[in-house]
Amino acid sequence: MSKSSTTTDTSDWLHIPHAGEMLVSEFMEPLKLDTPALAQAIAVDPVRLQAMIDGKTRIDGELDLRLSRYFRMSEGFFLRLQTSAELRTAKRALNGELERIQPRAA
Repeated sequence: MSKSSTTTDTSDWLHIPHAGEMLVSEFMEPLKLDTPALAQAIAVDPVRLQAMIDGKTRIDGELDLRLSRYFRMSEGFFLRLQTSAELRTAKRALNGELERIQPRAA
């Protein structure tokens, strides 16, 4: 019996977009907004906004509130996008390890 770890070919898995990618594709591109214009509209440093768009920094509560207000979304919308992407990425990285954890009996 082999004791080698199971590997999964991930080449066919779909890309999991982070909050910054979703901001660009679902909001900025359709409205033809560039980073400097959006940054000015929500009163944040364009460098900070670009770092979030590029996935170099996480979105925080303040930035979420500004973006949510500007785009008329519910507070926490962009934070939920980020959390969802992070959870899906983590689950994918665990590669089946969660199934080996037995839930604690009540």
